[in-house]
Amino acid sequence: MLRENINNAVKQAMKAKDERKLSTLRMVNSTIKNADIDARGQGKPPLSDGELLGVLQKMIKQRHEAVELYDKGGRAELAAAEREEIAVISAYLPKQMSDDEVKAAIAAAVTETGAAGMKDMGKVIAVLRGKYAGQMDFGKASGLVKTALGG
Repeated sequence: MLRENINNAVKQAMKAKDERKLSTLRMVNSTIKNADIDARGQGKPPLSDGELLGVLQKMIKQRHEAVELYDKGGRAELAAAEREEIAVISAYLPKQMSDDEVKAAIAAAVTETGAAGMKDMGKVIAVLRGKYAGQMDFGKASGLVKTALGG
């Protein structure tokens, strides 16, 4: 479903002659194909929509890091281009959870897994990734899970 949406958006961007969107979506398609090839090399099937969301989040994170570096280096035009790419890629992610929703999801995952301490952190993160892929920043969530488990 997500692949179809992106491919349809590529066609629309071509028709609209929207060069920034077109180049960004082509880059997204290329990244997805590379991830599929990597998965096939490991004997896995093509990526699911949930796994694709993780790929998109990684792309956005890379662009945020680039924006930060460009801003520090005084390259406003390159930072603006990266921000435009972030906007295009973000359109394919589900709505992000608020901090309160993330904390509630973590509490539910801790209860569901019966996690008692830091040794169970992996179980909790696995449940969160399974249920909320693309909806939360797992970098922040891991810190909150650590706090919830008394780490």
